[in-house]
Amino acid sequence: MNRWLLPENIADVLPSEARKIEELRRLFLDRFQSYGYEFVMPPMVEFLDSLLTGTGQDLNLKTFKLVDQLSGRTLGLRADITPQVARIDAHLLNRSGVTRLCYAGSVLHTKAAPGTYSREQLQLGAEIYGHAGWEADLEAQVLLIEVLNLGQVGEVTLDMSHAGLLAGILGDFKPAAEALDSLYASLQAKDISSLGQVMSSWPEQVRSAILALVDLNGAPNAVIAAARQKLPQVKTVEVALADLERLCGALGAINIAPNLNLDLSDLRGYQYHSGVMFAAYVEGLPTAIARGGRYDMVGEAFGRSRPATGFSLDIMTLSRLSNVKSKRLAILAPWSVDQQLGKKIADLRSQGEVVIQLLPGHKQDGEEFSCDRELVEQKGEWIVKPRA
Repeated sequence: MNRWLLPENIADVLPSEARKIEELRRLFLDRFQSYGYEFVMPPMVEFLDSLLTGTGQDLNLKTFKLVDQLSGRTLGLRADITPQVARIDAHLLNRSGVTRLCYAGSVLHTKAAPGTYSREQLQLGAEIYGHAGWEADLEAQVLLIEVLNLGQVGEVTLDMSHAGLLAGILGDFKPAAEALDSLYASLQAKDISSLGQVMSSWPEQVRSAILALVDLNGAPNAVIAAARQKLPQVKTVEVALADLERLCGALGAINIAPNLNLDLSDLRGYQYHSGVMFAAYVEGLPTAIARGGRYDMVGEAFGRSRPATGFSLDIMTLSRLSNVKSKRLAILAPWSVDQQLGKKIADLRSQGEVVIQLLPGHKQDGEEFSCDRELVEQKGEWIVKPRA
């Protein structure tokens, strides 16, 4: 076996790409901080029952499992940081007011997600706890749009849906969990035939309303108007449509407004979310570059049910699409034990400059830095000059 080979869909990140990823991470976290988000660092591994609390079957299938030799209990390598942050808010911080938390860390999936090249991702996200109103959803969405603009990934389209729509349509009817999973998959594919098979024994009112969801996608005003005619006129559905209408109006008024689209059959993460759900799309990526939404019930398993909303994205995937220039300009310096040269190099580095001192017998070789200047000695002084 070649010892340098890595497992399938696991990859090293080489210097030029690693610098770009790190610069994007710093850029995004600084923007989060400007909003008042506090940085947290949950552990990579936790007891499995804690890691998967309130997240549904999807995350369970993505999670690597192992046995803890100390306790004998099953551990999980996290596939999503959001539930961990919900635990921190509910159980450790235990605040009564609004809490804004952000994070950036590695996650590992059993299979590579569509649109990504690695099973390991660098997940970055921002979450707001303690406010049940639409204003928190709007802040999360605006912050996401700002981050994507900072990442220079091109024109952004924001797709929205609402978990309350399916809850309102189902009402008192409680399908089996397996049937709901099949329903979700068929809705995602907009497969009318499969939907008919899944719902063959369901009440007619429920079947017709769910089939109507398939065609409810497009411009927000038109979709909401059609939904009010085709979907059951119950409070849960009315509240969901009002939330979407309010958010679309507010987002359309900001100066960095994305393209807005409603797809009311997009119920990805329905078991996890409790309100507005959204996904951001950019050209060049067949799947969403970021996803988010409201998940008010996740904290309940940790002892406190808290309103919660936020989003997450994979910086490694975003980096491949980003037009941010990450190559740093640098100054080339000769090797010497001259004290004046050493002092000059130290001064330049303290000012934020990159100074690369050539070791004897070598020349500069690397992709990460572009040496456009050099240190040369003139009349007993070391000065910076443009390289020829």
